[in-house]
Amino acid sequence: MNKSKLMLILFTVFFAVNFGFSQVGINTDNPLSTLDINGNLSLKTVTLNGNGTGNGGAAVLIDDGIYISINPLATDDKFQLPNPTLFPGRVYIIRNIQNAVTAQLTTTTNLLFPKNSTVGSAQIYMYEGNLRTVIVISDGQNWTYIN
Repeated sequence: MNKSKLMLILFTVFFAVNFGFSQVGINTDNPLSTLDINGNLSLKTVTLNGNGTGNGGAAVLIDDGIYISINPLATDDKFQLPNPTLFPGRVYIIRNIQNAVTAQLTTTTNLLFPKNSTVGSAQIYMYEGNLRTVIVISDGQNWTYIN
């Protein structure tokens, strides 16, 4: 192998290794994490209205945004999280903005688990005094929720 080919291979390996372990800093010259933000962070917010059919109706799919205000129009309007196996690591912050109307949070597959529990359920109910705001995180199989 000639010297120029060897140099090209070493150059390529060096930069591939460096890019594989690179860190990105926003408003910082010395990032300490994979993504290091020195400043404020804004998240996409959306409002989803229920379909007004309550427990017997079809669910409104949650498929956009990070901070989601859900607005049930009838008691137990359903709002459905996507399949957790398709979105491992996905995080949503969900808040029922109605004071007197219960919202039902469901998932397309598997279960919703409260933090520190091995007992999951197919749905949770969000209303004043009980899970008004939840953070849900996909572990690649199920959703874990924190309130």
